[in-house]
Amino acid sequence: MVDQSELPFRLLCRKYGATAAYTPMLHSRVFLDDRNYRADEFSTCEEDRPLFVQFCANDPEILLQAALQVQTQCDYVDINLGCPQRVARRGNYGAFLMDDLPLVHSLVSHLSSNLSVPVSCKIRIFPELEDTLAYARMLEAAGCSLLAVHGRTREQKFSQLVRADWDAIRAVKETLRIPVLANGNIRWMEDVEKCIAATGVDGVLSAESLLENPALFSGYRTVMDQNPRIPSLKIIDERVLCLEYLDLVERYPIPMRMVLRHVFKLLTSYWFQHHSDLRDELHRSQYKLTLEYLRGLMDRLIARGPPLFSSYKGQVSPDARPPSPQLPVVVRQPEAVAATYIPDSVEKNRLLRMIRRRPSRKIMLPQDWTREQSNTVIKIEA
Repeated sequence: MVDQSELPFRLLCRKYGATAAYTPMLHSRVFLDDRNYRADEFSTCEEDRPLFVQFCANDPEILLQAALQVQTQCDYVDINLGCPQRVARRGNYGAFLMDDLPLVHSLVSHLSSNLSVPVSCKIRIFPELEDTLAYARMLEAAGCSLLAVHGRTREQKFSQLVRADWDAIRAVKETLRIPVLANGNIRWMEDVEKCIAATGVDGVLSAESLLENPALFSGYRTVMDQNPRIPSLKIIDERVLCLEYLDLVERYPIPMRMVLRHVFKLLTSYWFQHHSDLRDELHRSQYKLTLEYLRGLMDRLIARGPPLFSSYKGQVSPDARPPSPQLPVVVRQPEAVAATYIPDSVEKNRLLRMIRRRPSRKIMLPQDWTREQSNTVIKIEA
């Protein structure tokens, strides 16, 4: 969530049901040395609590000095031990510290012994359950007060292809005395309830899914994720969420590169697929963005009204007025209709782009369009 869980976005998620939030992962050494980095990457306010300030690190003393600067503005200082990206390999932090458990123990114990707020950790699981449980027990003994467990290994980077192991998370919860949070397989609010029932954890995290739907924890689905087979779903328009986010950015300014990423994440999967001219215009304007321009772009997108819905996931056009820019819009679906997956040109082009970027990648599409049960591989040819 680097550059993607900054203050305005955290406040938007809190408005829609999130009861706690993490800052972006902060590089402890850079945070300590660079005043501009601190100003750009970390900000908070009175409403932004409970708050976890998350650092990556591989030096106990540098981590402590960075944490001392924020301990009065948060409820937990969190150590990210789960980042699986190549940058973490190069920098020797995140999930790649799983190869150096004495260093991990030193990071946690040094921090917990010298801070006035508790220390939390976020980890990934080992391929073998016993190794994961030994790891979790070691963290608890070192002074970790709360543990978040992502139910995938370091090598399992793509959540679309590998489901998180809730059984492993349950085993960790049963082993430890401290609170445990679960991460993985959380797409909708129903998944939250299933995860808690399956694992017995004290809370549930979501990251990537929240970027597409910041209202996830209030039970809303976005227009992209509506399902005509479930007409009782609460639907909120991504364009409304985007306008609410821009209002928060005006109140709590942040670098425009962060704003741009959120606008694309909220709108690209559906609205920009159908209004590609506005997407391309935004691409061309990305180095001279202003809030006024983004609001004007949103006004034009709203004025065009609901687009023709793709047959992707059996969607049908809702009977609804164009959304108000001030209030969340709940769209009630018409009666459920049978639907067969026949990609329209927009969806087909999106899948072809995914295949070109990573030719070996399988495109996984749920059979019942709910993303909850078994998957089938759909072959898309040029």
